[in-house]
Amino acid sequence: MTATREFTITREFAAPRELVFRAWTDPQHLTRWYGPHGFTTPLDSISADVRPGGMWRATMVLDATGQEFPTGGFYLEIRAPERLVFTWREPGGDAESVITVELTDLGDGRTAMTFHQAGFTTEEARENVHDGWSSAFDRLTEHVTHPEEDTRE
Repeated sequence: MTATREFTITREFAAPRELVFRAWTDPQHLTRWYGPHGFTTPLDSISADVRPGGMWRATMVLDATGQEFPTGGFYLEIRAPERLVFTWREPGGDAESVITVELTDLGDGRTAMTFHQAGFTTEEARENVHDGWSSAFDRLTEHVTHPEEDTRE
């Protein structure tokens, strides 16, 4: 039997909770930050049917080589603007994990995000995905703080 591995990442944003929620659910926002530094996620590769049972997909493209990494899954729970729960398949993988994003309004236009992902079958997969999200959340921070600027590298 394989152990399930998981991780949690927390971030604070100098942005209102509604904007951070839209950054997770609106393709116009996702194209600006989804994926680690060194990747782009073309708008035409993103779809988000934001409702329980709705499907989402996005394809990250490695800038250096053009290699594509499709991701996607299904929304399980939507409670705008405070909670999202959805499934996620790692690029090229068959294993499906579950992501929970909790957004807390801190007042003064600030938001706390608690991101939790569970369902990894190997420690290596967990570490790789953690590092990718951590880099993507640096981009998310820049995007919601300066939404008119392009945050791609």
